[in-house]
Amino acid sequence: MAIDYDTLMNFDLPEVHQSYGAAEVARFGLTVGMGQDPTDMRQLAYVGALADDRRAMPAMVNVLGHPGFWLSRPETGVDAVKLVHAEQGFTIHEPIPVQGAIIGKTRVTGLVDKGEGRGALLYHEKQVRDADSGLLLATCRGTTFLRGDGGFGGPDGPVRQPHMLPETAPDHVIETPTRPEQALHYRWNADPNPLHLDPRFAGRAGFERPILHGLCTFGFAAHALLAVMCDYDAGLFGSMDGRFTAFVYPGETLRTEIWNDGSFRTRVVERDQTAIGNGRFRLRMQG
Repeated sequence: MAIDYDTLMNFDLPEVHQSYGAAEVARFGLTVGMGQDPTDMRQLAYVGALADDRRAMPAMVNVLGHPGFWLSRPETGVDAVKLVHAEQGFTIHEPIPVQGAIIGKTRVTGLVDKGEGRGALLYHEKQVRDADSGLLLATCRGTTFLRGDGGFGGPDGPVRQPHMLPETAPDHVIETPTRPEQALHYRWNADPNPLHLDPRFAGRAGFERPILHGLCTFGFAAHALLAVMCDYDAGLFGSMDGRFTAFVYPGETLRTEIWNDGSFRTRVVERDQTAIGNGRFRLRMQG
């Protein structure tokens, strides 16, 4: 079954209503490397360890109000086995409360046909709003590469152009090890994809063992940016975008290289590969 442009562009995804509190905020912080230094008071604020200082990690908006694996639904026409998470980004409009209720609404914003045998690009956006006031807290955006769905007769553009990194050496480097069981913890942030959990499934997909969630790697990069560019002040975190370029095995070390202009990339130290490339961060405009 070939995908249909109009069907996907108008695919109605229901709103997701979600309440969260201290446990969910702390869990997310722990799953993206917060608290690895148990004496760093700045990190402890994001894992619920301090009674007088509790904060929500900005990248948590990526998992709030998540619509689930909707592209696996037969009526989309998508070959879900062959899809790949290609890009991710988010913008913080208002500080994320440490507890509350939100509404997430996801929609398709673009669909590009790369041609027969070359796949397709699906662009999507999620708005996260406060459930009581309707205030827009964050906008999340992503690109999914539909490897098995090219040649359906759709438009061949426009295609988002990646941010180009400086040719100079990075101004800051921060390394954070992931743990061997990292994916087993991260899956409780609403992503139970067996590729990250079941070694049998991972083997059938061509991996020697389960790989880390892309959004977990993205969260580690966000942690590094929060530390270097914001001194752990979530109120300064504006936006970040990046392109997934390689997988990560749980237990590997992530090295995020950051330039003063907000450019960044995240590399896997053990295999000398870039996991997130073409990254760009911006401070939040306040006032």
